[in-house]
Amino acid sequence: MRKHVAPAAILTFSILSAACSSSPSVSSSSGSDGAAAPPSSSGGGEDGGQVAEEAGGTPPGSGSVTDSGSTSGQSTDGSSGGSKDSGPTTVSTDSGSHPIAPGGYYVEGNSIYDEAGHAHLFHGVDRTSFEWNPEGQYVDAGDYSLMADGWDANVVRIPINQDFWLSTSPIYSPGYAGVIDQQVTSARAAGLDVILDLHWSDRGDIAAASNSTLGTLPGQQCMADANSVTFWQQAAAKYKGNGHVMFELYNEPHDISWNVWLGGGGSTSGDAGTCEQSFTTVGMQTLYNTVRAQGADNLVLIGGDLWAYDLSGVPTNRVDGYNIVYVSHVYHHNTVHDMSDWPSYWGFLTATDPVMLTEFGPFSNQSDDVNCELDYVTQVLDYADMNNTSWSSWAWWVYNGGGTDDGADYCDYPSILLTRTGTPNDLGQIIQTRLQSY
Repeated sequence: MRKHVAPAAILTFSILSAACSSSPSVSSSSGSDGAAAPPSSSGGGEDGGQVAEEAGGTPPGSGSVTDSGSTSGQSTDGSSGGSKDSGPTTVSTDSGSHPIAPGGYYVEGNSIYDEAGHAHLFHGVDRTSFEWNPEGQYVDAGDYSLMADGWDANVVRIPINQDFWLSTSPIYSPGYAGVIDQQVTSARAAGLDVILDLHWSDRGDIAAASNSTLGTLPGQQCMADANSVTFWQQAAAKYKGNGHVMFELYNEPHDISWNVWLGGGGSTSGDAGTCEQSFTTVGMQTLYNTVRAQGADNLVLIGGDLWAYDLSGVPTNRVDGYNIVYVSHVYHHNTVHDMSDWPSYWGFLTATDPVMLTEFGPFSNQSDDVNCELDYVTQVLDYADMNNTSWSSWAWWVYNGGGTDDGADYCDYPSILLTRTGTPNDLGQIIQTRLQSY
């Protein structure tokens, strides 16, 4: 895994947050150019138009670390559990014993640590298309080497469609789980960690799922459903042996109350429950419990409300558990997402919990005041760096919304590639430069 040198502000923050911890002891137990535009309704975002390092320091103090080692993740058994790493399954620090998936990470306080006790930050990109196409589009294993070696990313986020995965779905693709597993294998071979993001779902009406009307079923919904539970039962069981795979429970919850976000129930029930569709949701606590019930100690990523932007309700609606990283999506839709609002919507939580931005970026023609402002992205990255926040950028894609293959309409998506050979567009240059600075 490539070592990113954290900005001084992050390193100081990480060391201070670990000041009460000694170095952990680790105990082992068994164990063409491809510039096609995506579907216009391919995801979240408040306007419905968006598809939707290591920090260098170790916890101070003396102590020895015993590490049973880990593989690169290239070994794969697609039928019996996915990529597997060897490594410890618990890490002990002064604050107690922390479960850890083999080869992976654990959370203590507001920081993420690897199995050797080194503070870690994720910086990377989102590889879109697996949510709308069961084989992905313009997929090349070399993409992951470009991300890792050409851009210096250390993580890739892969969007998932539960209806391609589940065998009871009318659009079930028998090869889909294998396609996803191949992405994991290729990403690990390049040295990348992987986030599996449940991006599209079906409101619990799996029989009605159809790819003939994208954006209806399946698609981005207000919240997860009972079929999402089945997906996580299977995915968590498959990847519990690979701590380099992380689980983002549901992409961009929105228009639901915080009690529904946490505990599930009717999508229109509770205060501020304004979801346009009425269905029975499954809350984050149940999704989290489902992952842990499979014996998976992998990091779990949990997005807030308001298309994942808002984490203000987390302190009074915490998911009960461990190895949890909270997620925000920060897009310049309108002035409510201005930098002055970040501390109260998500920045405050970085003082107590790990936070990761798994999507962010500018948009075109949102209003007279918001129109593809690239300075916004630099502000997001600066604020993330100052607040010990991991991130992955949407999206590793060439967008031709204007009907050309020059990637010039990147802010309509947004996308970060000018060409499929890894050349960045103007937005991508900002992302690439920041990745290479760590």
